[in-house]
Amino acid sequence: MPEAVANRIAAGEVVERPASVVKELLENALDAGAAAVRIETEMGGKRMIRVIDDGHGMTHDDALLAFERHATSKLRTADDLLSIATLGFRGEALPSIAAVSRLLLETRDANEAEGTRVEFAGGKLLGVKPAGLPAGTTVSVADLFYCMPVRRKFLKSDTTELGHIASLVTHYALANPGKQFTLATPTQTIIDCPPAEKVADRVYQLFGRQALEELVEIPAASGSFRAAITEPGMEAGEEPAALTLTGFTSRPSVQRLNRNGIYVFVNRRLVRDRLILHAIHEAYRNIMPSNVFPATLLFLDMPYDEVDVNVHPAKIEVRFRRGQFVHDFARDAIRQALMNTRPIASFATAAATNAPSPAAPAGTPADGFTEMSGNGGVPTVLIPSVEETGSGVGSDYSAESSFPPASAPSRPVAQRFPFGSGSRFGPEAAPPDESATPNWAENFSRTSEVPASLPRPEQIADLKPLGQVSASFIVAVNGEGLWLIDQHVAHERVLFEQHLEARRAGKVEAQRLLIPMVIELAPRQLVIYEKIGEELAANGFEIEPMGPKSVAIQAVPAGVAASDAEHLLREILEGLDPENAAISIDTLRSKIAASTACHAAIKVNMPLEQTKMEWLLAALAKTDCPMSCPHGRPVVLRYSVREIEKAFHRI
Repeated sequence: MPEAVANRIAAGEVVERPASVVKELLENALDAGAAAVRIETEMGGKRMIRVIDDGHGMTHDDALLAFERHATSKLRTADDLLSIATLGFRGEALPSIAAVSRLLLETRDANEAEGTRVEFAGGKLLGVKPAGLPAGTTVSVADLFYCMPVRRKFLKSDTTELGHIASLVTHYALANPGKQFTLATPTQTIIDCPPAEKVADRVYQLFGRQALEELVEIPAASGSFRAAITEPGMEAGEEPAALTLTGFTSRPSVQRLNRNGIYVFVNRRLVRDRLILHAIHEAYRNIMPSNVFPATLLFLDMPYDEVDVNVHPAKIEVRFRRGQFVHDFARDAIRQALMNTRPIASFATAAATNAPSPAAPAGTPADGFTEMSGNGGVPTVLIPSVEETGSGVGSDYSAESSFPPASAPSRPVAQRFPFGSGSRFGPEAAPPDESATPNWAENFSRTSEVPASLPRPEQIADLKPLGQVSASFIVAVNGEGLWLIDQHVAHERVLFEQHLEARRAGKVEAQRLLIPMVIELAPRQLVIYEKIGEELAANGFEIEPMGPKSVAIQAVPAGVAASDAEHLLREILEGLDPENAAISIDTLRSKIAASTACHAAIKVNMPLEQTKMEWLLAALAKTDCPMSCPHGRPVVLRYSVREIEKAFHRI
């Protein structure tokens, strides 16, 4: 294959549009240690792109060598690919750009007396000469795709292409708050950000005060990498590395119509990663309707050998060595940051989010990110943290203390109200919206009107029960309005926190079965059981192997009926599949506690006496997260006094 053809094929992989040129040159400037980067464009980058930096520059020989394919100073050996610490590393950017444009490189190393000017056109070297230049590098790219008119026809309008460039520069300005970034055209300065001390200051510079006030800061969280149950264990003698996560995420009242406000950075590299996007959506499960999305800035820092960035020609996709840990760590960090907002669903919100709605419009940021969406409508209510532990109940988890005794047993009635588990979130790729021009300020600042006010959780402390609906839902009132409480999930929340408290104290009570229950496990279930057998024993299970495929259940956590023993064990084992593997002992304990609480809680279609309803509401108010059950379903719905007055046309 002729070299000219090979260069153009390589350029097709690296240079998709003007923003691709800016990305490669901007990354080179950052790798060169630049403290200030200026980007100038004309006609959306079609006519001219100029990137000026004050980095360490290049010598005469390095300036010429930089245009050889696969010539790079960022890698020395093949082992360096396992720990890439720079944004660029392949040595393809400059030769690929030079093959499809008129390129002028002006550079001077700080230790050199004079600089070097190198000029290319369509991949051919036109001239090299010395020049008096400041330290640093300036790359000017003119007439992009002038020698490939077919590719040039596929470019969008000047405004669209400039929007993609602005989006990209904004990305890297967010990832590097300590550096100065400027983006200018002949008629205006679009971005002018001096160095900032914190990411919050950079968000203010780029998006304004209103956008910053709508974001919740995710405090810096660090954790040592651990292998998931479904992943290989740590190697012998391997020191556990640490993952650090910081960022911002929007309050539940900020509801975006697309996913263009979700930005993920790994070691200050802008990436597209389905795993992280899924973690963000999982953190917001049941907080917002499924057809709206949050705005999130997520910064993950980890050892370079824990992430592989050499998996995509444009270096926008990565692969994590321990993906499940990264997924769950990001999800839990965002959930914890959202705990301060804790919205409770109103009747109006629940009705709106459960109504059928058309598919949400999909959009992609400037680099063509394709992100995931959920399906199914659920009420707006916050999920508890997976690693959340309750401390306000104050009693050990047992059959006697989990629910007060009644003067006489209540007779169950025939089930008339089907109780479902709600919609499950499933990742799916959203088609890119090429027609949408990214508007960064609008992406972060635009909100939608909240259907109802968001009361505080402590407002349920004085609820007075009035009765039941279909022997399944408690009707209660207080000064805030009318409330409906799902008795099953309310009791589930109480038992969940009691169980976690008892597990921390090592006092989970068990009840023995009169006759051991022998069950046969599938091969995958046996593997999971061998890994978590000790934790099951600490949570009230007593299980003995009975042959190669069978086990005997001799005891279960107190409160679980003997008839539910097999179902409960299989539910726990099935819940640890590759999609939902528990990655830490805390997460595993939460999963076991959630399943146990669900089986031990009172059921729907069960009449409750007044004293039982009063006890349940009082116990619910003492929990850390009374708005949702451990599985994310809403516990309470409120119909405020104002909404009642509006319904009767009094206001």
